[in-house]
Amino acid sequence: MIPKNNSSKMFLEIVKQLRDLINEENVAVGGKLPSERELAERLQVGRSTVREALRSLELLGLIETRRGEGTFLSDYRKHQLVELLSTFILQESKSKEDVHKTRETLEKEAVRTICVSDTLSKHSIWDSFLIKLNTEEVLREDIIREIIIISDNRLTLKIWFLLKQFAGEPYKKLMSLEEKDIWIQLLNSFKNGDEVSTINLYIQWLAIIQSEQIS
Repeated sequence: MIPKNNSSKMFLEIVKQLRDLINEENVAVGGKLPSERELAERLQVGRSTVREALRSLELLGLIETRRGEGTFLSDYRKHQLVELLSTFILQESKSKEDVHKTRETLEKEAVRTICVSDTLSKHSIWDSFLIKLNTEEVLREDIIREIIIISDNRLTLKIWFLLKQFAGEPYKKLMSLEEKDIWIQLLNSFKNGDEVSTINLYIQWLAIIQSEQIS
């Protein structure tokens, strides 16, 4: 049974279970994998946890989900960079610090990319987030995910999604009032194309996340 209340361990164990199943049962490329329900029963975890793990593997190109048919093993051998990356992340349980640093680097570069682009920095979604930050609860993950998506680098998105899964749950929390204030300033800096201020504000917000991980 997988330890509860530790999503990164559950995620890694699901991936390990899949890898063991593929090896033990000699699942060929294109072969069908167990259903979400079956995996959840084997591992004694919720289906939502299984679904998140499968989704990240699909983003990496390691599996393929076909609606109404199930989940199948992809020809991941064609994706050597992805295979190398996933092998490192999914097998090295001691690499969490490196994972955090890599995730932060990807996020910072996405922030920079958007800020220096007249088109991306003026995207209407930033106005929507400004309204939401002033009127509603906001998940940390929601705004960071949009930044990665809008920076328009699919490989970055795939890598970031997996890193986020491995790193645990800091982005599943709602933003505090302090965080909201930082993000309101940050999004306004986005819109003004002020790269230095935008990056500095991101670093301020990151310091809040890092202080939680230390405590």
